[in-house]
Amino acid sequence: MESFCDKYHVSRETYLKLERYCQSLIEWQQKFNLVSKNTLNDIWSRHIEDSAQIFEHIPQKSKKLLDIGSGAGFPGMVIAIMSAEKTPYLNITLVDSVLKKTVYLNHVKEISDLSNTNILNCRMEKLSGQKFDVITARAVTSLDNLLEYSSPILSKNGICIFLKGRSYKEEIAAAKHNWNFDCQEIPSRTSDDGKILIISNIVKHGENNA
Repeated sequence: MESFCDKYHVSRETYLKLERYCQSLIEWQQKFNLVSKNTLNDIWSRHIEDSAQIFEHIPQKSKKLLDIGSGAGFPGMVIAIMSAEKTPYLNITLVDSVLKKTVYLNHVKEISDLSNTNILNCRMEKLSGQKFDVITARAVTSLDNLLEYSSPILSKNGICIFLKGRSYKEEIAAAKHNWNFDCQEIPSRTSDDGKILIISNIVKHGENNA
């Protein structure tokens, strides 16, 4: 079986950081409800690998990435740990409105020695005026809502990378009622029903690209 390091082209050091991340999640889960309890026995596949598969779809030229509703750090913290080795010039921002989750994310940032990562405890409205080349999200809200959050802060020619489950077709159809966008559907490596949606050229109905 192909190892994680070979599959995702990361070093043993990065792999060990991700292992420490898993261990810290198990420890902190005893104090805070950070992830669903039924995923704790399979953190690596359900959370780490599911998040890691996004990394190869981040354009090399990207300078700023935002992870919406990071929660316990999926996918944003996994991307940050991988980026520290592979793309250290990529500045990564993880945002969550729940204080206990950002406290945990700051702990992971510290034990992983991440200098390229910012943790924000706020709502999305506070990011008004900023621009990001890539916006990611996993298990946060509907695609329609994600586009509402992302559109004002996505840089020109930027992309969104969203992990979606079996209802992705319905979410795309619902979002099309309010938005025009290009959407590339990539099969998930970790879920038979899941897709990685790469979305670009987002325009709300009634608006233009000016």
